[in-house]
Amino acid sequence: MDEFKFRKRRKALADELREKGIQDEHVLKAIGTIPRHVFVDSAFANRAYEDSALPIAMKQTISQPYTVARQTELLEVKPGEKILEIGSGSGYQGAVLLEMGAKLYTIERHDELHHRARQILSKLGYRAMFKCGDGTQGWNAYAPWDGIVVTAGAPVIPEALRNQLADGGRLVIPVGDSSTQSMVRIIREGDQFSEEHYDNFKFVPLIGKNGWNDS
Repeated sequence: MDEFKFRKRRKALADELREKGIQDEHVLKAIGTIPRHVFVDSAFANRAYEDSALPIAMKQTISQPYTVARQTELLEVKPGEKILEIGSGSGYQGAVLLEMGAKLYTIERHDELHHRARQILSKLGYRAMFKCGDGTQGWNAYAPWDGIVVTAGAPVIPEALRNQLADGGRLVIPVGDSSTQSMVRIIREGDQFSEEHYDNFKFVPLIGKNGWNDS
């Protein structure tokens, strides 16, 4: 599955992300290891290592590698931490987290994407917990979380996600309107929450009870 011709492209992508400001070498190592071409449609395989978003099924996208790297860097993942991903999508963001040693729990609202991500990650030898449902409500049965990463743009920060963070836990989520979102990191310290804002990005909308309406 991991074709030789893509190895140099992965390394080049990691080097490009480093030049663009990604500093966490653990994130860059994961990006340089994971075969992104298996997560994209075969028609886009030759573009898999461009730093650009690409379309996948259900009118969704596989995020730009820089975006994946930046969100992961802000999440400050440590091996063994329990991480909740909202929006499994193609499975690529999840693979990066798993490669870094996270215990991944991931929710996807589209049944087709849920099954496809599960299949690809399993073929690559990764183990994760998968759920098909409304990610805006989190996954309370396995909370609290050391980290939560949301891979779709939210109108507001869902209280359910904030409240499911462990003490010291981080929530990384893009928040804004339909055209652009600011990357926000919430850090929980006891009953207090600090909020940090970073660069603007553009994501597909976060649909659900505590997100945008499906219209």
